[in-house]
Amino acid sequence: MGFFDVFKRKKREEKDKENIREDDEEVIEEKEQEETGESEGVSDSESDSDSESVSESGSGSEKEGQIKESAGDEKDDKSGRKEDKEKKSGVFGRLKKGISKTSGRIIGGMETIFLGKKEIDEELLDELEELFVTSDIGVSTTMKIIDDLRNDVSRKILKNPQQLKNALKQKLTEILDIDNELVKTDDKPYVILVTGVNGAGKTTSIAKLAKMFKENGMSVMLAAGDTFRAAAIEQLEIWGERAGVPVVKQKAGSDSAAVVYDAVLSAKSKKIDVVIADTAGRLHTKDNLMNELKKISRVVKKEMPDAPHEVLLVLDATSGQNAVAQAKTFGTEIGVTGVILTKLDGTAKGGVIVGIVDEMQLPVKFIGFGESMDDLKPFDAGEFVEALFESADETDYS
Repeated sequence: MGFFDVFKRKKREEKDKENIREDDEEVIEEKEQEETGESEGVSDSESDSDSESVSESGSGSEKEGQIKESAGDEKDDKSGRKEDKEKKSGVFGRLKKGISKTSGRIIGGMETIFLGKKEIDEELLDELEELFVTSDIGVSTTMKIIDDLRNDVSRKILKNPQQLKNALKQKLTEILDIDNELVKTDDKPYVILVTGVNGAGKTTSIAKLAKMFKENGMSVMLAAGDTFRAAAIEQLEIWGERAGVPVVKQKAGSDSAAVVYDAVLSAKSKKIDVVIADTAGRLHTKDNLMNELKKISRVVKKEMPDAPHEVLLVLDATSGQNAVAQAKTFGTEIGVTGVILTKLDGTAKGGVIVGIVDEMQLPVKFIGFGESMDDLKPFDAGEFVEALFESADETDYS
């Protein structure tokens, strides 16, 4: 089940239950009307004959209407599939453009190394190793990839640069393709805690998430849990207004845990589907601020034992290997469930995504690759690697 499907399923189940209740009420009402009709007597045969005639005529009209309705539904389905295909194509185009700097650094650098080469030698592998390390993939992950490639070359599985490129594409996909679906639960509201250092794009990511959930049929509420800065509360209010979702807040300096707890209570009473909570921007080296995050989780669990259902860490791709250090600390301290990697459009250091997933086995759940509200999307490993490599696919190195 893919992103948001779990929520759509719950919505459908709730709607089905409502429809069943309505159907039951209609059946009861019809039975009452039948009983009333029987007590008043049955109409004469001529009236019955007329009724049968009308009924037959109505039945024909009804069938004709059903045929037209079926044809209309089929047309709508085809139109919907076409729109989905066009939308997917548009998103892929934006993704490809958004990660073009990273693609130019890694794939462009690889093409330069392969240029004019007909065979795979040790010098070529050494150059690839240097390229990956300087592209922020990380030393440990780079060594793992290069060692695998060297082994395939020695076994004559890889014989030329074109085959090597294809093997690299496959290995990157294998590293990134770990389970990154949202945690499934029947709880309502679904509580997401969002954390990260200042400047990583935390508040804008929250707004984009809210918009994404709304577009998938969910009702959303935001919690202004970053009470350390008054500007942070105001900023979230502005983004909440843009996204069209309510924001629960208190004055600056209030207890962050209390704000998030109030939001959860409010969402439960109003039957809101999702609560997304902001937290104070913090350095991953500050113990007191990390303890505050733990407190928020403890307090929320008093009302909902399984909440927060997701703890998402926002990382700035432009920070390179520092993002890996942040992921390690946050992951150890507060049990991060996934990453939102932002600002991929502004850096050639997007290779850090490979190191984070490989070293931490921490899934990237969303990526941001532009300033538009639509430039945050669920991460798809295959699609990401395809966009990364597509510009190189037209070149043949055999």
